[in-house]
Amino acid sequence: MSFSVLLVSQDDELINDLKADFQARYPDITVVKPCESGAELAEVAGCWHPSQSLLSDYPNIKCLHSLAAGAGNLGKELLGAGLPVCRIVDEQQKVGMFEYILWGVLNTHRKFDVAKTNQENKHWYRYSQRSSSSVTIGVLGLGALGSYVAQRLADFGYTVSGWSKSQKQLNDVECFCGSEGFDAVISQSEIVVNLLPLSVETKGILNANVFNKMPENGYLINCGRGAHLVNDDFYDALKSGQLRGALLDVFDEEPMPESHPMWTTEGVIVTPHVASDAMISAIVDQVAENAARFHNNEALKNTVDPKRGY
Repeated sequence: MSFSVLLVSQDDELINDLKADFQARYPDITVVKPCESGAELAEVAGCWHPSQSLLSDYPNIKCLHSLAAGAGNLGKELLGAGLPVCRIVDEQQKVGMFEYILWGVLNTHRKFDVAKTNQENKHWYRYSQRSSSSVTIGVLGLGALGSYVAQRLADFGYTVSGWSKSQKQLNDVECFCGSEGFDAVISQSEIVVNLLPLSVETKGILNANVFNKMPENGYLINCGRGAHLVNDDFYDALKSGQLRGALLDVFDEEPMPESHPMWTTEGVIVTPHVASDAMISAIVDQVAENAARFHNNEALKNTVDPKRGY
């Protein structure tokens, strides 16, 4: 049984690593990059920010597999093409995401950002400390990643609430849904963590309305998508003191150009979309399995509703 998988991304290093792992562990699967011999025969495409001309360039593609936990990177045109879409689910990625968000939470809870500023100014100041239970955190998006993060933060003693489109039940996490539930989470959360998928409904969701409802001197951690954040509203909230700072891993333009003001915005920590990545081996295993399932007309795993994007 032999079939082909096309790997598509602007990240050449990622594609080369994936192809090498495929060839080492799945020699029966032909893995090709665009423009390589046999690419036109592939029916399954493993994608990370592919060109929107993918299907016209390779009309034999009949299944799209995101190389990430979300499928938003495929873009509206490909998500709307009517093809089955799958995504990556990696348990280790949950741990990595929690580690990243815990770092951001501790940065504001333990005032490490204040310590850094004081060090730069050579100012010795012993600030007061707070218990974790006195810190309120709201997690937007209670999917696989969000639910795990919310529960782990609660395990650390933080007071955690969460919001999702449909009602969820999580141990030690107060869960909300709907528009009233959204406002309830925002209004009681001094730290807001965004792990929502990007959709028509969630684009621009981190805006002035949200910042103004947060407790004063709030903190934002955005690991969703850059398009969730309305930059001008965010800058205004920082300037007014409504927001104390933010940890941002995703941006409206990636790679972020040197001229982007976010690089030098006081109180903002910028990371280059590295909050948590799936292991190469996990990506290869899941794409290989779904490619085989597609070839054999079997049910696919970790499918996505293209209309919702998750």
